[in-house]
Amino acid sequence: TEEVLGQEPAGFLNQPIDYFKNHKNEFMYLESKWFDLIGADAVSFETDDVFGNYEVMLGLKLPKKAESAIRAFIDENTLTGTPKYSLMFSQQDGLWDFNFSLNDLEGFKEELSIKDAYQLVYKFLFNLVSEVEETRNK
Repeated sequence: TEEVLGQEPAGFLNQPIDYFKNHKNEFMYLESKWFDLIGADAVSFETDDVFGNYEVMLGLKLPKKAESAIRAFIDENTLTGTPKYSLMFSQQDGLWDFNFSLNDLEGFKEELSIKDAYQLVYKFLFNLVSEVEETRNK
């Protein structure tokens, strides 16, 4: 059960991402028309309790048959040989439940602001959706 602690002003996004390491019981839920444009539901961001990685969670509006293209993109566009992610299709809402580690993305560094982290996530998702769409249209 989550409880809304509050809505933050836009200036909150200028804080460093380690805010979430210092406030492990909090996470951020961000909705944006820009996420809607790429077929991503609101994007949540938090720190993993066990490993201390920055975790990103969202719903992704891509067809179920795109699974191999999604997984191929993730494997080819993350920094580690074994990226940490979870991808599961939900028949109920027709979305991919997609969780991944921000730490695995190119451009990640501990000094990122929350805004910069979300921009990095957006770029990754934009490229993912573009690649899947291109693969589907071949």
